[in-house]
Amino acid sequence: MPEDSDDRRPEDELREMLQRFLSGEGPIDPARLAGAAGMPSDPAQLQALMAQLQAALARTEDGIDWSAAKRQALAVVQRDPGSVTSAEREAVQRAADLAAMWLSETTEIGAATGLTMLSRQQWVEATIPVWQEMSEPVANSIASALTTAMQEHAPEEAQEMIAGAERILRNVGGTMFAMQLGNVVGQLASETVAGGDFGFPLLEEAAALLPVNLRTAAEGLEIPEDQVRIWMATRELAHARLFRHARWLRLHVLSSVREYAEGIRIDVDRLEELAESFDPTNPEELRHALSTGALIPPKSPEQLEALARLETTIALIDGWVDAVTEAATARLPKRDAIAESVRRKRASGGPAEKAFGTLVGLEIRPRRLREAAAFWRTVTDAVGPEARDSLWDQPDLMPGAADIDDPSRVIARLQGAGELDEMDLALQELLDDAERAQGEADGGAAPEDGPTER
Repeated sequence: MPEDSDDRRPEDELREMLQRFLSGEGPIDPARLAGAAGMPSDPAQLQALMAQLQAALARTEDGIDWSAAKRQALAVVQRDPGSVTSAEREAVQRAADLAAMWLSETTEIGAATGLTMLSRQQWVEATIPVWQEMSEPVANSIASALTTAMQEHAPEEAQEMIAGAERILRNVGGTMFAMQLGNVVGQLASETVAGGDFGFPLLEEAAALLPVNLRTAAEGLEIPEDQVRIWMATRELAHARLFRHARWLRLHVLSSVREYAEGIRIDVDRLEELAESFDPTNPEELRHALSTGALIPPKSPEQLEALARLETTIALIDGWVDAVTEAATARLPKRDAIAESVRRKRASGGPAEKAFGTLVGLEIRPRRLREAAAFWRTVTDAVGPEARDSLWDQPDLMPGAADIDDPSRVIARLQGAGELDEMDLALQELLDDAERAQGEADGGAAPEDGPTER
């Protein structure tokens, strides 16, 4: 070590150490580091990883650099951006126009919503803020826990260096997480057909289709492509119309996600085991722990409750969309085959969805979609579409999990809309009794003779 090392700050030493690692002069192999970030070890990806981590070292502010997630997602998309012909775009637009007309016969809400066609790159740019919001609590927990574990298990002679470089450690760790998230979102861009595919409101009041992925989905179904386009456009427009009508719903869903995610805590014991045995030349164990969700312990009772509420909300949203789409596409000969195929795909999810679930600890394919769709069909048959859709007018009217199992109370309430409910009737009876008693006390005057003085 140079003679003037005592005059240097501990964080400068750590920065130089990490820079040596990143330049290949230290014990960390860049290819292994790419593996820890969940990225392929091809030269272009290695260069991107090194650039992102070098930028993390140079940052002066604390916190996670989420722009790394966006850059990584766009880099993944760039490997296979796909292409769409003008004829395909025109066919999708015709399908959307027909879908909008059919939907207007089925529901009156949110009718002004149009449809946008997005490339994979545009979908990443439009949705990355929501993916970030869903992931941020976990990323912060991992960065904090990792820093704490390193401080507790580092040799005594390294304590001063680590204590003076906590911000650098958090920045580098956060960048690794952000790049892993970006890798997953980039892969999701090749699986996504429509903006509402995941139930979560990734796009604000907007209907969007990805024609390049729609073509692939249609090829796999062995159903006439024009029918697939119409069905997909109908479902996406229904989803967007719902969020346009119930403007409170997007914030409600994202707040529920936040409530659940902020309850996630990192398994400190497991992290300490990793810290004690961590080999800088082989970060595969750390990558495996992140990518399999091993650092996220079983859900607490509070988390299970928050997750159940969130799943109910998403199931009701998707169930309503499914029921409305089914009614609107009654003229399509292959409607049921398309719906069942898409339903099976949604139930299983793709590799990137599963990767997001393990990385963040939140499955993006909630259960009970079939039951929720059956609930909406039953309500529609009983009271009609207008009364059915009134349940989205404000948050306190939205059905709950028990209503999905037994729609009778919701139906009874909608059938009695405009009439007095039980509490109103009881209150009215008390007021009538009081008026009669006051009338008798005043000499037997009937209540209808005039207002009673009090």
